[in-house]
Formats: sequence, structure tokens, C-alpha cells
Amino acid sequence: MLIIILLVSAIIFLIYMIDTQKLKKSTQTIPKVVEKIEKNVKNTHDEFDKYFEQIEQIKKDKFEEYTKDFYKEYDEQTEPQVKDVKKDKKIEKDKEEKSNLAIKEKKPKLAIIIDDVTTSYQVKQIQSIGFTTTMSFMPPTPHHSDSAKIAQNLPFYMIHLPMEAKYFKNEEKNTLHTKDSYEKIENRISQIRKWYPNAKFTNNHTGSEFTSNKEAMDKLFRALKKYNFIFVDSRTTGKSVGKQTAQKYNMPYISRNVFLDNEQNFEYIQNQLKKAIAIAKKNGFAIAICHPHSATINTLKKSKNLLKDLDLVYLEDLPLLKK
Repeated sequence: MLIIILLVSAIIFLIYMIDTQKLKKSTQTIPKVVEKIEKNVKNTHDEFDKYFEQIEQIKKDKFEEYTKDFYKEYDEQTEPQVKDVKKDKKIEKDKEEKSNLAIKEKKPKLAIIIDDVTTSYQVKQIQSIGFTTTMSFMPPTPHHSDSAKIAQNLPFYMIHLPMEAKYFKNEEKNTLHTKDSYEKIENRISQIRKWYPNAKFTNNHTGSEFTSNKEAMDKLFRALKKYNFIFVDSRTTGKSVGKQTAQKYNMPYISRNVFLDNEQNFEYIQNQLKKAIAIAKKNGFAIAICHPHSATINTLKKSKNLLKDLDLVYLEDLPLLKK
């Protein structure tokens, strides 16, 4: 009996020792396993952050140049006019007022341009808004190489052309600069025409320095006219010479009235939309610019009731282009 008890005790002791060794070994391994898991989780998290930063462009400073003029609304029809006593100028002004009156008698039109489009994900999100918007595509770069391919199946789109800014560090590859030669600018526009054969319009991405430079804008308009593009002034600076240059080349001058999403929250975006609606009702049409942020898309979806008295149109269908 004593021998049996001793044998059982020995077996229990051996089992205990084996389990203790396994536990010790496991305890030593756990930190390594945890470290590996944490590393994988971190990598996955970083990849998702990188992905969503690319497709939603949450960090807006990466894409836009937020000057004081970026926040300013422009009402072209009511901007102060320089008094001119010459008879021909007065006749021209009378014609313009009659034309504006005719525009006001029609249902107001609003064109919403969505800048910085680069991915099919963004296109699907924008299409889910449920009414007409104009997508403005960034030219292809290694970071968004398919932007031209994605645009081709759309009924209407435009080009968001990167231009030199005064205070902006994160400029796009192949951004146009004021010191660029005409040949360089023409080659750039020629390439964009090949990428986007059906595009009619291009608006500036950033560009406060470029659009305020007479020589640079002159070279740009020469190239745009050659390749059948119309410039849309995003008005990132109050010193833009876009209007004068357009007149020189006998091209229509188009400029935005309101930026919708300088701040990415529902109340701000909807209030900016109301400003655009007010300008459209006053002048007969308006142009608003925004970006494919989730907050912007969700706000537009929930603001359809505000737009019931307006025609939401592509940029090319605005009255000033039908004159």
C-alpha cells in the first residue's frame, strides 16, 4: 500500500514538473507572440490609414491651398464696376443687363464641381449622391495612375490642373509654374488632351501664384485654346488675372462662387450650399466647388430638399455658356 502511494505521488510530481516547464516556456514565448501580433496590427492599421487617406483625401491640406480668398464668396453679377462714360461701354453694359435679366427669368441653375477625383471608389461615392455633379479629375501621377482611365466612361468630366501656389508645400507632380516656358506648358496641356480626349474644361488646383501672373496665364491660355480647353477659375486668389486673359483670347470666363467644404462638418457645408443657392436665385446660376470627403457627400445627400427649386446641371449647361 505504501509503495502504491509513493508511486502515485511520484507520478503527480512528474506531471507537475512537466506542466511547470511548459508554462514557463509558454510564458517566455507570449511576449514574442504579442509583439508579432501588435506589429501586424500596426502594419494593417497603417495600410488602412494610407488607403483611406488616398481614396477619401481626409487630410485636406495635402490637396488644397487654403488662403483667405479660398473662403471668400464671389458674386460676379454684383461686383463693383468701374464707371465708364464711353458710349460703347454703356451700350455693352445695357446688353449684359438684358442678358442677365433673361437668365433670371429661367429656373436657377447650380453646377457643383467636385475636385480632386482620382479613384473609382470616389466616383461611386459621388454618383451615390443622387443628382448631377461635375467631377474634376487630377491628372495621372504615380500616386493615382488610373485617374484618366476612370474618367473615360463618364458622360461629363473636367480636369483639375495643378498650378503653382504662394504658400503650399505639398504640390502635385508636374505642377505648372510661373517660370515654365510656353513649350513646357503646351506639352503639359497636349498630354492632358491625350489622357482626357473628351474633356472641355479645366480648373486650377491651388494656383494662387500662377493665376495672378499675367505672363504665365497668357502662356496657359494660348495652350488651352490650341487644344480646345476652357479655363474655370477656382479663385484661390483675389488677384487672379483669369478674367482679363479670357477676354484677350475671346474665351468665356467662368469662376466659382462658393467653396462648400473648407470645414468638414454638416452644418458648415449646408450653410455654404445655401449661399450658393442664394447666388443662383439672384443671378440665374452659380458654381460651387467641393471635394470628395465623406462629410461633403453625406451632406449633399441630405440636402436635396434645399435644391428642389433649382436645376442641378453639368458645368457645360450653365446659361453663360449658352449665350
